[in-house]
This record gives sequence, C-alpha cells and structure tokens, in this order.
Amino acid sequence: MAVVVWIVEGTWTACVDAARAQAPRDGRTVLLHVTSPDPAAVARGAYASLLGRAHLGRDPADRLEHLAAASAGDLLARAAERLARPSTRVTRTGRAEHEVVAAAGDAELLVCARDGDRADPGPRSLGPATRFVVDHALCPVLLVWPGPPVPPSRGS
Repeated sequence: MAVVVWIVEGTWTACVDAARAQAPRDGRTVLLHVTSPDPAAVARGAYASLLGRAHLGRDPADRLEHLAAASAGDLLARAAERLARPSTRVTRTGRAEHEVVAAAGDAELLVCARDGDRADPGPRSLGPATRFVVDHALCPVLLVWPGPPVPPSRGS
C-alpha cells in the first residue's frame, strides 16, 4: 500500500500519527512537503527592480530558497523520526494543491489535515489548498484534525 502524507508545519504530527496507525508496516510511505516559490520570486523581483542596482550585491532570493529547502528538510526529518518506519522523503516546489494531487496520483491513500478555522467543524475547517486536494485527489483521502502545535526543534 502506498501512502502519501502531506507534511505541513503546524499539522504534520497529526498526519504522521494517522499514517502510522493506518498504513501497514511493510507498505510504502511517502512524506511530502511542498514549498511555495512565491517568497523567493517576490524577493527576486524586488531586488531586480531596485533601480537597476541588482549588480551591487547578491540576490536575496537565493538565500530564501536555501532557507526554505533547509526548513523543508528539517521538517521531513522530524516527520520521518516520528513515523519510526522506513519512508521516502519528497520535496516539491509549486502550488501546494497541485503538487499534492500530482504526488498522490498513484497512491492508495493520502493523509492530510484540516487547516482552516479549527473552531468551526464545518467547511471552513478546510483551507483553499486542502479543499482543492480533497476535491481532486484520485485516491481516498484521510482528513485528520490537527493536534496542538509542536514546538520547533532546538536547531530552529
């Protein structure tokens, strides 16, 4: 059984716990993190249009991309440690909802968390990206309530 677990800061622990409970030990588990290209693109555009002085220093978008990759790697490492079984870590860059649906294209289960208004158990408990994933995924979706936030690791 191939299980894809969408790893997002703030909700990943509930997703990993649900995957550990639902997926067979000998199945394939994919921990998926999606990084938005928007912050780096905005920084790059602002830097490039800084009165034509882009040659005076280093592009801050490169640093943002590096920080995003390091953060994603750390989050996936923490998720793999919590899962406590073999898994594959996948990082993608793009619109989260499209990347998650694509990554779960051949999965037998997709695990994700509610990410909207936690006080409202209705439709508002899903943010736009998660609503898109639930509506478009080609596999069953296990939608979990997130637990309390997990404090950042000491290195963060």
